[in-house]
Amino acid sequence: MTGGTSGVAGVRRRVRKIDTEDIIRVGRAIGLRQLSLNAVAAELGVSTTALYRHVDGRWGLELVVGESLLGDLVLHDDPEHDIERHLLSFGLQLRAFVLAHAGLGTYMQTLFPRGEAGQRLMVSEVEALVRRGYTPDVAVALASAVASAAINFAVAEEAQLERISGLRQQRDDVAERLSTDERLGEAHRDLPEFDHEGFSTMVLTATIRGLLAVGPVGRPLHEVVADLGSTGMGLR
Repeated sequence: MTGGTSGVAGVRRRVRKIDTEDIIRVGRAIGLRQLSLNAVAAELGVSTTALYRHVDGRWGLELVVGESLLGDLVLHDDPEHDIERHLLSFGLQLRAFVLAHAGLGTYMQTLFPRGEAGQRLMVSEVEALVRRGYTPDVAVALASAVASAAINFAVAEEAQLERISGLRQQRDDVAERLSTDERLGEAHRDLPEFDHEGFSTMVLTATIRGLLAVGPVGRPLHEVVADLGSTGMGLR
């Protein structure tokens, strides 16, 4: 009897040991769009309870994976670029990186910066604008506005790519309907065609020029905000 009891005890399942690096590795492979505690736990062969020893629930899981991805982004700053060209380059670099990592845009839209990697990116961009004459507070405002626009473009484009099947036909149908509209037809036919990057570049450029017009170097942030606020009030 004693030997039998010892045998049962001897076959107890050994708990697999994992660490945060294991979670990050598997989380990156799954991707932020499909990321979940259950998916990571299944891939690692552990229970979700085991993950809670290393991350604080869903938010903590997103944090370690998202910040790991952002840690790979290095923003290139050409010292020859003026402020407009610099901000456009910043926006396009950010858009391209977000598109290369499904779900990262939504992660950044929800809350940014969440961790050290995001904070490092923000500091890097603010310092680039300070070198071009801006005060840190206005630099933060400009960088945040351009980053938000670039990320929003990327998220919208990502959503379209997920439904790429049949999209071309749908676009052709819409274009045909607009071309025969007596109010929109002529104007629509004269519009140039843009791919996603071209359209993003055009609208980002317009956005940046508007920001720089209201927020030139040397203007205090409170005046910039007051100017934008008064303009918005006039449109109500």
